[in-house]
Amino acid sequence: MSEDFHRIRRLPPYVFDHINPIKAKARANGVDIIDLGMGNPDLPTPQHIVEKLQETALDPRTHRYSTSKGIPGLRKAQASYYGRRFGVKLNPDTQVVATLGSKEGFANMAAAITAPGDVVLVPNPTYPIHSFGFIMSGGVVRSMPADPNEEFLRTLDRAVRHSIPKPIALILNYPANPTAYVADLDFYTEVVKYCKAHDIFILSDLAYAEIYFDGVQPPSVLQVPGAIDITVEFTSMSKTYSMPGWRVGFAVGNERLIAALARVKSYLDYGAFTPIQVAAATALNGSDDVIEEVRKIYELRRDVMVESFGRAGWTIPSPGATMFAWAPIPDKFAHLGSLEFAKLLIQETGVAVAPGVGFGEYGDQYIRLALVENEQRIRQAARAIKKFLSGVPSHGNVVPLQAAK
Repeated sequence: MSEDFHRIRRLPPYVFDHINPIKAKARANGVDIIDLGMGNPDLPTPQHIVEKLQETALDPRTHRYSTSKGIPGLRKAQASYYGRRFGVKLNPDTQVVATLGSKEGFANMAAAITAPGDVVLVPNPTYPIHSFGFIMSGGVVRSMPADPNEEFLRTLDRAVRHSIPKPIALILNYPANPTAYVADLDFYTEVVKYCKAHDIFILSDLAYAEIYFDGVQPPSVLQVPGAIDITVEFTSMSKTYSMPGWRVGFAVGNERLIAALARVKSYLDYGAFTPIQVAAATALNGSDDVIEEVRKIYELRRDVMVESFGRAGWTIPSPGATMFAWAPIPDKFAHLGSLEFAKLLIQETGVAVAPGVGFGEYGDQYIRLALVENEQRIRQAARAIKKFLSGVPSHGNVVPLQAAK
C-alpha cells in the first residue's frame, strides 16, 4: 500500500523541488536571492480592476455560486477582445468558456478528449501542463520541435505517418514558454491545412499574446480561415493584466471541443468568484493603455537583461515576446546540464533561474530567465554573474553539486 498511485507514478519529480530548498537555505542564511526562476509577475494589478473587484464584492448577491463556464458578461468581453485584436468573430454562448487560468483549461480539455493510449503531439521543450495534462489523462505524448519552422512541419508529417494510433491533437504555444519563439500566420496556415487534412485537433496556448516587443504583434491561429473547425485556443489574464493570482483564463474556438470542456468543468467547479469575473470583464472592456504600460516595462527589462548579462559574459538571445529569455548555458558549464548549473548559480551568485530540463529533456542545455525583477535588480544579478564567470577557469572542470539536504 506504500506504492505511488498509478497517475502519480507517471509524473516525474518536479524540477523546482531541487531548486527551492537551496533558495530557502540561502535566504535563511541572509542571502539576498534575486529570483529570475518562476514566471510570477511582480507588477500590481491595475487599480481600476482592483476597485471593480472591491465594489462587486460588497454586493452579497455575488457571494453565491457562480457558473463554471463563466458569467455571460465575461464571455462576451472575451469574444469582443478577439474581434478587436484578431478580427475573429466568436459566439460567446457556444465558443467561449472561462477557465481558472489557462493551466486548468488545458488539463480539463485533456481529460475531456483523451482516451487511454491516445497520442498527442507536444513541443519539447514546452510549458509542463501541455504534456502532463495528457499524461495524467492516460494519453501518450510524442515530442515535436519547439521552433515554428520547416523542420516542425516535416516532423509533423513524419509523426502522423508513423504514429499508431494516429495522433488526436497537436499542441501549439506561440509566443512560447519557455523558448519565446513566435509563429507567424504563414506557419499557422500550413499547420491548419495539414491538421484539417488528417483530422487532428489543434490546441493553441496564446497566454503571451500581448507581451510582445519591437511592435511585432503575434497572431492567433484562429485567424486562419477554417481553423475554428478543429481548433481551441487558450488565453489568460495573468500576464496581460498582471493578474496571476486571480486565476482567470479562457478557452475559445471549436464548438464541439468547447462543449466537451464545459461539460467536464460542470462536474468539477463553479467557476471563479463572481466579483473576480466581473473585474476581469472590466479589464477586457477597458482601455488598452494598461496593456501597453505592462508591455513597455517588460521590454525595458528585456533590453537591460540582454545588455547587462552580455557585458557580464553570458550572451542572452533577445526574446521577441513573452516575459522570459531562453539562454544557452555558458560553454564552460554546458557539461553540467541545466539543473546542476542552476544549483551552482544560486549558491555562487544568489541568482535563481529555471533549469531548462524542467520544460522537457530537449531543454537541458538552456536556462529560462524570467523578467520579474526590476532593472536595478537585473543589473545587480548581472554584476554577481560577472564576478562568478570571471572567477571560474575556462576549462570548466566544475564538480556537479548534490541535491540539497
